[in-house]
Amino acid sequence: MKLLLTSAGIANPSIEAALVGLLGKPISESNALLIMSGMHPFPVATRLVDLVQGRARNRLVEIGWKSLGLIELTALPTIKRESWVPTLEAADALLVYGGHVAYLAHWMRASGMDELLPRLENLVYVGVSAGSIVTTPYNCDAESNRESLPDDTMIATDHDGGLGLVDLTLWVHVGNPDPIFEEHTLANVEEFSHRVTVPTYALDDGSAIVVDGDDVSVVSEGHWQVFAPGL
Repeated sequence: MKLLLTSAGIANPSIEAALVGLLGKPISESNALLIMSGMHPFPVATRLVDLVQGRARNRLVEIGWKSLGLIELTALPTIKRESWVPTLEAADALLVYGGHVAYLAHWMRASGMDELLPRLENLVYVGVSAGSIVTTPYNCDAESNRESLPDDTMIATDHDGGLGLVDLTLWVHVGNPDPIFEEHTLANVEEFSHRVTVPTYALDDGSAIVVDGDDVSVVSEGHWQVFAPGL
């Protein structure tokens, strides 16, 4: 697989260059699909409009794509696969926005997208925040994810509830001064790393992980750190 796992989107020229490298062609010649279903558990309808119109704080859709389409994960289990799979197969990039890790994982499994993605060798998966975390084996947001779901939810919020598409895990927005990210500290990332079986990356908003097959690297104009697994 080819993945660009970002904390805050295409935040700087270095991350944009990494994206172009994975695509193998300019962004202006690349067709993208956008998933923003991870935001549904939160009251953010107006923010989704801002995202589509390129006014969100995380730069993602406004970087000059040749075309941009939308995929609604929660609808996919209710329609025929031939209605959406060929569209995904023809895309150059899948942009998976952030929000709720467990919600994204649930609907990716329910739609079968989790099994389809590893077979799409020419597709570049571009994750933002939760859209990046969901590709890993672990959900570092599991506890907070439980708080935003109904008590009788069928959505699993287990610590090890990620999709496991990559052999690493990560925390995002580390060091971001916004109060909603006050728990995203290096100390908490290190403590988390003691409880998992894969390397844990701490990314600030200027950093991203590049996965190209078996090759994993970090591109950054900020600060990042990797912790060895503790199990």
